[in-house]
Amino acid sequence: MKLKDKVALITGAGGGYGEGIAHYFAQEGAKVLAVDIRADAAETVAAAIGENASAFTADVTKSDDTKAMIDAAVERFGKLDIIVNNAGTTHKNQSMLNVDEATFDKVYAVNVKSLYHAAIHGVPVLEKNGGGVIINIASTAGVRPRPGLVWYNGSKGAAIAITKSMAVELADRKIRVCGVNPVMGETGLTDHFLPGDDTPETRAKVIAGIPLGRLSRPLDIAKACGFLASDEAEFITGVCLEVDGGRCI
Repeated sequence: MKLKDKVALITGAGGGYGEGIAHYFAQEGAKVLAVDIRADAAETVAAAIGENASAFTADVTKSDDTKAMIDAAVERFGKLDIIVNNAGTTHKNQSMLNVDEATFDKVYAVNVKSLYHAAIHGVPVLEKNGGGVIINIASTAGVRPRPGLVWYNGSKGAAIAITKSMAVELADRKIRVCGVNPVMGETGLTDHFLPGDDTPETRAKVIAGIPLGRLSRPLDIAKACGFLASDEAEFITGVCLEVDGGRCI
């Protein structure tokens, strides 16, 4: 088990990629704090995992909530080794001029400012622990942006730049920072990413641009995160791994 005796905090763990990461990390021996803004979703995931998981409710756009979730991981499991910043949101695929300011602000608060909060409150805890790993879930949208998701694309481009910058600055503290860039996946936000209604025809158009011929799945992302968080990747930092079936080629 590649994550045996590790303690991991995963945001957005109540569904989609986060749920997949939480289950996979527990399967690989980690103790998991499943964090979500939806208390019932976090509780459901933690209950399904069992004794090696605990649920916590937090809004990652708020500094106090972020500090509370970091503190909870240490209080419940004795330490913290891994932070997976998975919580994310988007706006509906549409003209960039039609996205209202409140939606723009929410996208950047969840996708970008949350990384700031996690660093401010999490880095001192990881450093005190002798080091650790931070994994930021970004997106292929930050590498090969497409029309209709301009502001979302920008938020994920920021996440990628932040990941690389953090990796350089935190290396001497024994904290590795990596990213994962999924292609469009089968999550609760799929209909927002699609350029049109969620129909087999619309999905087929997207899949046609993915050489391996399908959307991403939570387990694809979970396995990538599991490797990057493990000691197998002890000399890897600053990498933003594309898990995209060849989409970015």
